[in-house]
Amino acid sequence: MSMNAPKQPNSGGVPQVGRKSSKPPFWNPLTVAVTGFIVFSLITLGYSLFAKKTIYWPGLFIMLGLYCLFYYIGAKAVEKRKGKTDDMLVAGRSMPLWLSMFTMTATWVGGGYIAGTAETVYSDGIVWTQAPWAYAISLILGGIFFARKMRRMEFMTMLDPLESRFGKKMAGLLYIPALLGELFWSAAILTALGTTFGVILGLSFTVSIIFSAIVAIAYTVVGGLWAIAHTDVLQITIMFAGLLLVLPFAFSHVGGFQEAFSNYSGNMKGATSMFPPLTGWDDPEWGKKYWYWWDYALLLIFGGIPWQIYFQRVLSAKNENVAMWLSISAGVLCALAAIPPTLIGIAGFNADWASLGTAKPQNASLILTYVFKYMTPEMVGAIALGGLAAAVLAAVAASFLSASGMASWNVYRPLTKKKATPQQLQKVIRRCVIIIGVGATLIALNTKSVYSLWYLSSDMVYCILFPQLTCALYYKWANKYGSIAGFLVAIILRFGGGEPVLNIPAFIPYPLVENGTIYFPFRTTSMLAGLFTILVVSYLTRHKCPPLPLTNVRRNKQETVQ
Repeated sequence: MSMNAPKQPNSGGVPQVGRKSSKPPFWNPLTVAVTGFIVFSLITLGYSLFAKKTIYWPGLFIMLGLYCLFYYIGAKAVEKRKGKTDDMLVAGRSMPLWLSMFTMTATWVGGGYIAGTAETVYSDGIVWTQAPWAYAISLILGGIFFARKMRRMEFMTMLDPLESRFGKKMAGLLYIPALLGELFWSAAILTALGTTFGVILGLSFTVSIIFSAIVAIAYTVVGGLWAIAHTDVLQITIMFAGLLLVLPFAFSHVGGFQEAFSNYSGNMKGATSMFPPLTGWDDPEWGKKYWYWWDYALLLIFGGIPWQIYFQRVLSAKNENVAMWLSISAGVLCALAAIPPTLIGIAGFNADWASLGTAKPQNASLILTYVFKYMTPEMVGAIALGGLAAAVLAAVAASFLSASGMASWNVYRPLTKKKATPQQLQKVIRRCVIIIGVGATLIALNTKSVYSLWYLSSDMVYCILFPQLTCALYYKWANKYGSIAGFLVAIILRFGGGEPVLNIPAFIPYPLVENGTIYFPFRTTSMLAGLFTILVVSYLTRHKCPPLPLTNVRRNKQETVQ
């Protein structure tokens, strides 16, 4: 069986990118980039005069220059694909390993990853900074157990196997938690960049987030996955360079790394290890928090797999072996990428903010921004901001495209217009990018912690989607009845524990409650209960609702699942 996807006909199927265009010369990538630079500069100038705000213009020009450069590279990458088999969702399934590895890493190591890691190291200690190593394990497990199978079947989105097993309507329903996950993820990233823009460039929090969202939406609408992948290489390089440049300046204010880490360890009182003690439930320092820690650790590991933003890269790989190794390699790079923000969090913890001319940050999510602004020279902070913005742009663009791709391919096409042309699907994707971008922006404007949104984004997919995807791929008796029952059980048990971010009160009396916090691992309980329900109900109803084979309906490709 050939691992490369056959060419797509022009009459239907996957939306094509890169056809010859009759657009006027004005719309060439260089002209648009230069025009965008001038327009945004003028808008910012008008804002500074009207609001009487002092803008740090060197930093702003660095930001605008990077955005325009990213747009230019992305647009040229798409332009070079003219006449070739290509699409917005999986890049023609011809992406090489090196490029796939960079774009996968850049997608996960976004602004939420960087700012969230620094925030939690600063406020709660390394032991509670679970996401970096947990997501690294997630990528490795995803590559071994999910990437090969998904790529072998040549699915277009993560929802395709769910549509095959459980039907179009159920796949449409399961799109909701997938969409919410992408929304919360994007909002976390925008919040990270918005706060940094506000402090360093002098823009208000609201204006910063709206400004960032407009750029991200415009960038995503213009190009598909090829555009995002090519710019990811430059973006992740700039990000690493910017963060590494900050470190020597930051530690020069706190007596060097050794002294800073010694003071950090003494004050954090045992929170500098990566894992809690094996018998943490008997440890007076841990107690109930031990189960809370494991609940979130498992959530991040397995909740990091069922993402379209992840499978979009997997499904764009040349073959199933490339799909597996790009995921494993990205997992290793993901863990390494956590080192700079971890060190920044430690430096910020030791800072004497009064001697630096400011007060201690009121919100821990601002620690990365404060280190950039007050512990480094202005130009170094601006370059570091450019690195953070690069990471944000990569992740936001990918997230918007992922959610919009599923909306077009798994909701609009099967439920609304089965014979939609490639051009119609492209229009739906672009419109959805705008809608989803506006939604993520509104969420970002009404949250305080980057890390809380970051956790919640994985929460949705862990409790609801992970059991569904696992059963669809590996359980031959899985059927629609089991899927519906598992969905209901998981969502009731999960939200029965409440959700402060969404202002949902708890209505199930879970044990291990202290000061309003539920330490009982109800998220993992919800996931396991949903998984068990799918298995049992599907088996008991296998005669009334015969299970469907795992089939790629678009290609009529079927795989026998034991």
